[in-house]
Amino acid sequence: MASKGAGMSFSHKSYRLTSDTEKSRVTGIVPEKLLNDYLSRIFSPDRASTVATSRTPLNFQNLPEHLDQLLQVDNEDEESEGQVEGRLGPSTVVLDHTGGFEGLLLVDDDLLGVIGHSNFGTIRSTTCVYKGKWVYEVLISSQGLMQIGWCTINCRFNQEEGVGDTHNSYAYDGNRVRKWNVTTTNYGKAWAAGDIVSCLIDLDDGTLSFSLNGVSLGTAFEDLSRGPGMAYFPAISLSFKESVAFNFGSRPLRYPVAGYRPLQDPPRADLARAQKLLGCFRAVLRVELDAVEGRLVDKESSEWQLQGQPTVLLTLAHIFHRFAPLLRKVYLVEAVLMSFLLGAVEAGTPTQAQSVVRQVLDLLWLFMEDYEVHDCLKQLMMSLLRLYRFSPIVPDLSLQIHYLRLTIAILRHEKSRKFLLSNVLFDVLRSAVFFYIKSPLRVEEAGLQELIPTTWWPHSGREGKDGKEAKDETAEQRQRRRAYERGCQRLKKRIEVVEELQVQILKLLLNNKDNGGEASRYIFLTKFRKFLQENASGRGNMPMLCPPEYMVCFLHRLISALRYYWDEYKDSNPHASFSGEAYIPPQIFYNGKVDYFDLQRLGGLLSHLRKTLKDDLASKANILIDPLELQAATMDDLDEDEEPAPAAAQVPRWGQRPTQALAIGGALPLPRPGWLSSPTLGRANRFLSTAAVSLMTPRRPLSTSEKVKVRTLSAEQRTREDIEGSHWNEGLLLGRPPEEPEQPLTENSLLEVLDGAVMMYNLSVHQQLGKMVGVSDDVSEYAMALRDTEDKLRRCPKRRKDILAELTKSQKVFSEKLDHLSRRLAWVHATVYSQEKMLDIYWLLRVCLRTIEHGDRTGSLFAFMPEFYLSVAINSYSALKNYFGPVHSMEELPGYEETLTRLAAILAKHFADTRIVGTDIRDSLMQALASYVCYPHSLRAVERIPEEQRIAMVRSLLAPYEQRPWAQTNWILVRLWRGCGFGYRYTRLPHLLKTKPEDANLPSLQKPCPSTLLQQHMADLLRQDPDVAPSFLNSVLNQLNWAFSEFVGMIQEIQQAAERLERNFVDSRQLKVCATCFDLSVSLLRVLEMTITLVPEIFLDWSQPTSEMLLRRLAQLLNQVLNRVTAERNLFDRVVTLRLPGLESVDHYPILVAVTGILVRLLVHGPASGTDRATSVLLADPCFQLRSICYLLGQPEPPAPGTALPAPDQKRFSLQSYTDYISVEELAQVEQMLTHLTSASAQAAAASLPTSEEDLCPICYAHPISAVFQPCGHKSCKACINQHLMNNKDCFFCKATIVSVEDWEKAANSSATSSAA
Repeated sequence: MASKGAGMSFSHKSYRLTSDTEKSRVTGIVPEKLLNDYLSRIFSPDRASTVATSRTPLNFQNLPEHLDQLLQVDNEDEESEGQVEGRLGPSTVVLDHTGGFEGLLLVDDDLLGVIGHSNFGTIRSTTCVYKGKWVYEVLISSQGLMQIGWCTINCRFNQEEGVGDTHNSYAYDGNRVRKWNVTTTNYGKAWAAGDIVSCLIDLDDGTLSFSLNGVSLGTAFEDLSRGPGMAYFPAISLSFKESVAFNFGSRPLRYPVAGYRPLQDPPRADLARAQKLLGCFRAVLRVELDAVEGRLVDKESSEWQLQGQPTVLLTLAHIFHRFAPLLRKVYLVEAVLMSFLLGAVEAGTPTQAQSVVRQVLDLLWLFMEDYEVHDCLKQLMMSLLRLYRFSPIVPDLSLQIHYLRLTIAILRHEKSRKFLLSNVLFDVLRSAVFFYIKSPLRVEEAGLQELIPTTWWPHSGREGKDGKEAKDETAEQRQRRRAYERGCQRLKKRIEVVEELQVQILKLLLNNKDNGGEASRYIFLTKFRKFLQENASGRGNMPMLCPPEYMVCFLHRLISALRYYWDEYKDSNPHASFSGEAYIPPQIFYNGKVDYFDLQRLGGLLSHLRKTLKDDLASKANILIDPLELQAATMDDLDEDEEPAPAAAQVPRWGQRPTQALAIGGALPLPRPGWLSSPTLGRANRFLSTAAVSLMTPRRPLSTSEKVKVRTLSAEQRTREDIEGSHWNEGLLLGRPPEEPEQPLTENSLLEVLDGAVMMYNLSVHQQLGKMVGVSDDVSEYAMALRDTEDKLRRCPKRRKDILAELTKSQKVFSEKLDHLSRRLAWVHATVYSQEKMLDIYWLLRVCLRTIEHGDRTGSLFAFMPEFYLSVAINSYSALKNYFGPVHSMEELPGYEETLTRLAAILAKHFADTRIVGTDIRDSLMQALASYVCYPHSLRAVERIPEEQRIAMVRSLLAPYEQRPWAQTNWILVRLWRGCGFGYRYTRLPHLLKTKPEDANLPSLQKPCPSTLLQQHMADLLRQDPDVAPSFLNSVLNQLNWAFSEFVGMIQEIQQAAERLERNFVDSRQLKVCATCFDLSVSLLRVLEMTITLVPEIFLDWSQPTSEMLLRRLAQLLNQVLNRVTAERNLFDRVVTLRLPGLESVDHYPILVAVTGILVRLLVHGPASGTDRATSVLLADPCFQLRSICYLLGQPEPPAPGTALPAPDQKRFSLQSYTDYISVEELAQVEQMLTHLTSASAQAAAASLPTSEEDLCPICYAHPISAVFQPCGHKSCKACINQHLMNNKDCFFCKATIVSVEDWEKAANSSATSSAA
C-alpha cells in the first residue's frame, strides 16, 4: 500500500504525506506538544508507555518506528503458526477431497462444508493428530443420519459402514443418540439443525469426548489405541442430502475448551496486532482534537465525526496502513472487526450503532484499497450470515436482533450496499437466510416454556374452533385456551420485532434514490431475477435451490417492502394506484423486457406464440416481429454447437445501439447477440426466451401506425431506462394495448418485483405452506390418542393395575408430546400462519385475479401470460381456505365475497379457454372448478357471476366428453345435482360410517349443496339447442359403457387372484383403478338421472330424431348394470365381501340407488305416454330381468300378480334397510315401479309372438330388422344403426359410407313396385 519510514507516502484517494524538514518542529498541523499528547493517547494507551516515550515527543516522522515497536509480538506467537508437535499435515486444515473420502459427496469451495450425495458417504480431513489435546467443531446444517468423530488412515469405509463402524474409528450420532465403535450404545442427546458439536480427543490420557453447544456430553471412549503409526483424523459419514460445516480453527471456535487446541492454529501474531490496532482505532473514535483550545476532548464513539482534520486523517492513515492487510483474513474479520461492530450495536441505541458503523465503513473505503475493502466486506457478511443462521433461539430473540441490526447498519452505507448487492449477497451467500426465522426444535432451549407456560390444543381436531367446540368447552379448558393465546401473543410480538428488521433490510435493497451511480433497486432486480431463474430451472438440483422455508419468509418480507414503496409512490403521484389495486399489466408478458426463462406460457412456447400471433402483436400493441429475427432465433437451436464470436463484437453497448441494423427492411444483416449462445443458458432457455432478437427504444412518440421491434432482454443487459423508461420510452410498459389505461400504476421496477413475488409463491412457497400444516395435524392426532387413552382409563377396572399403569404411562407420554407440539404450533402460527401472513397471501391472490382479468381483455395476447399466474390464483385460494384455519377464517378477509366471485368467473371462463393449451394448467383449472362447486360459499359465488358467463360455463360442461378429460367435468355436474337425486343426500356412504373418518376438508366429503340455478341453465341448453343433447348424452353413455366394462373386467381379475391357493397380493394400483372405474360409473349414472329429471323429453319425446335411440341405449346399459350387481352369489357380491383396502367405496348401495333413481324418473314420474314408451323399451331389451328389480327391495322372486309384497329378507340387500338415506315417499315409488313392471312384463309375455331368426338384427339378435342402409343395402335394427352412426359413418359389413337409412318395410315395398313395372 505504501512504503515505511519517515518518507512514507499514501497513494490512495486524494491525499499525500511527505516529510518536510522545515516543518518538522511544528509539523504544519497542530502544535508539537498537542500532537504528542494526541498520538500518545492513541498509540500509547498505558501510562508506562507514555512515560517511556515522553523524552522523544511523538510526531508523524517517528510514528512508524513507534508503531513497529507497538506491534511487535513474541517469537512464540510467530513460530506457533508452523508445525506443532502432535500434529501432522498442512497447517491449513480442510477436508481431503482428493483421496480421503468414500462415496459421492459435494464439498464447498472452501473445503469445509460437505453435503452427502450417496447412501452413506465418508470424508476425513487433511491433518491428523497423534499426541496432545485437540478439538474441532462441526456445525449441523441438517439433523439427519450422520456419524461424526475420528478415524485412522487404515480405516476402510464403504456405502454401508462409516466412521464408528470399524476398529480405530469413533463417532457420535445425535440423530439416533448413540456412540459408535464397531458396537453401539446410548450416548449424549439429540442434535438439531443449527447445533454445534465439539469433537475432543485427549491422546495423552487416551480419551475421546463430545460437547453439544458447549455442554459436555461426557467421555465417550477410553483407552484409545496409541503409539507408532496411530494418528487420528477428523472424519464424518453422512446420508443423502445431509450437510455440515467444519471449523478446524480457520474461524474462532464458538465454544473453545480450556486445555484443548484447535487443529488449525489461529493466527496469533496477526490477531495480537489486529487487536492492538483496533485499540488504537477505538482511541481515535473516543478523542477529539480541539486545535483552537489546544486540548484533547473525550467523546462517545457514536458522536465522533470525520471533519477532515489533517492530523486525524494522517493518524488513521498510519493505522489502516497496517490494519488493512489484516482485515482481509477470515479469522481476524470475525474475531476483531465483527466483535467490535457487534459491541457497538449491543451497547448503544440503533441510531448510535448506525453512526459508528457508518464512520467505520467510510474509513474503510477511504483508507483501504478497493480490493481490500471488498475482501473485508465479503468476509464480514459471510460471518454475519453464519452467526444469524446458526445462533440459538433465545426467548427474546436478542441474538438474531443484534445480527440483523448490524446488517442494517452496514447496508445503510450506500457504497457498501451497492458492492454487496453486486458481488456478495446473491452471488456468494444465500441472502434469503437473513429473512428466515428458524423454528426451534427444542422448545425448552428456546425458552418457550417460560413464554407459553400454559399449553392448550383443540379437542376436536382441526375443526376445534367452530361453534360446537366453543359450546362444549369447559371452564377449565376455556381458561387454559385464553392463557395459551396470551402466551402466543407474547411470542408473536417478539417475532414481529425480527420481521420488521428483516423488512428494513429489503427496504434498503429496494431503495432507488441513491446519490450516485446505479440505484440499489436496479442491482437488486438483476440479482433477484437471476435468483428466480436458478430456482425455476434447477428444481432437481437441491444444492442450488433456496430452501422452501427460506422462500416463505423471503416472500412475506418482500411483499411488505414492496407495498411500502408502492404506497409511497402513490402519495407523491396522485394518478398512480394504491398497492391494494396492484396488478401486472399484460404488455410485460410479450414485450420482451422481462425474461421468463423457460417457464411455460398459457399458449405454449414463446417462440411459437411470436410466430402465430405476430399480426395481433402488430395491430394491438404496435410491436413487430421481423421474420429474419424469428428465423435467426429458431436456427440458433440447430447450430448451438458452433463456436460463437466474442460477445463484445456482437452486442453493442446500450448507449450505442446500431439503429440502422434494426430498421425494418434495412440492408444490413442482423448481428447475432452473444446472449443467444451464452454458456449460462441451456438449450431450452435460449430457444424459448429469444424468439425475437432486438429491442429498439423509441426516441420520439409513436404514431398509431408505427411499430416497435422487441426482443427478450436478459437481466444483466437491461439499464434503468429499459425498466423505468424515459421521455419517449415506456420501459417495461412498452406495447400498451388499447384496453390498458395510459396512467402508470406505479414505478415500473416495482411491477417487476411484484412479478417476481408471484413467481416465488409458485416455485416453492405453496408447497411449504401445505407442509407446515403437518404440525397442526400432529397435534390433532395426539389429541385424539390422548382422549382415547383417557376414555380407556375411565373404563378400565381398578383391579387391573398392570393395565392402569400402562395407560397412565401412555397418557403421560401423549401429554408431554402435546405440550411440546402446542408450543411449536404457536411458533408456526406466529411465523407462517399469522393474520398478517394470511393478508399477504390474500393480497397476492387479488393481484393475480386482476392480472388475469386485464390479460383476458387483450384477446389473443392473453396467451403470452405465464401459466404460473393461474396456478398461483388457484393455489393461493386453496392455501387461504385450507391452511390458515381454524385460527383465521378466510371469511373475515376484506372483500371476501367479491374475491370469491371474481375467482369463480375466472375458473368458469378459462377452464375451457381455447387460448390455454397446456394440459397441466387446463387440468388444474378443471380440478379447481370441481372443488369450487363442492362448498356452499364458493358455489354461491359461481351463481353470482354474470348470466352469460354461467351459461357459457354450462355449455362447456355439456360439450362431448371425448374431446377432453371428462372425469372432472362429470364430477362438477354431479356436485351440482348431489342432494336432489334418489337417495343422494349422503356425505359418506352408509357402509363407511363405522370406519375411521377421513379429513373433513376433502371436497368429496362436503355436505350436498345442489345448485338449482345451474341445473336450470343445463335444462335450457339441452332443450333449446338440438345438437347439444344428442352429442352430450351419447358421450355420457359411451363413457358409462367403458367405465362399467372396465370395472367388471378388473373385479374378475381380483376375484381370480383372491381364489388362488398360493399366497399372493393384489396390486394396490389395480385396486385404485378398479375403485375409480366404479366411482366413475356411479357419477355417470347420476348425471343421467339429473338429465332425465330436468329434461325427460330428450328420452321420451320420440318426435325428436335421437330420443328413441338414446332411450334404447340407456335401457340396455341399465339392464347390464342391474344384472351384474344383483345376480345371486355373483362376482360383485364376492368382491364386496372381501373388503379389500382400496375398494372401500365399492358397494351395492351407491350404484343401485343411482340406477333406481333413473328408473323411477322414467317409469313413475314421467307422463303416461312417456312411461309407456320407457316400459316397452325396457321390457324389449333381451337383458331385462324382473328379478333384478325385485332385488332392490330384497325380494328373491317377483310376486304373483295381485299379491302383496312379502317382507324383505334381512340377509339380502334392500333399499328398505336404508331409511336414514331413502325417504318413505321414495320407497313407495320403488314399490309402485315394481308393481308396474310386474304387470307390464306379464302382459308383454302374453302378447309376444315368435320371431324367425332370419328376421332378427344380425348385430344384436335382440330386435327385428327395421332399417336398410343406402347405398349398400345391408340391414339391421334401428337401434344398432342409430347408435353406430353417432360415432361412425361406415357400414358394419362392407365399410361403405352410409348416405341414408330407410325403413326396411318401405324399401321392400319400393322394390316390389319397381318389379311390377
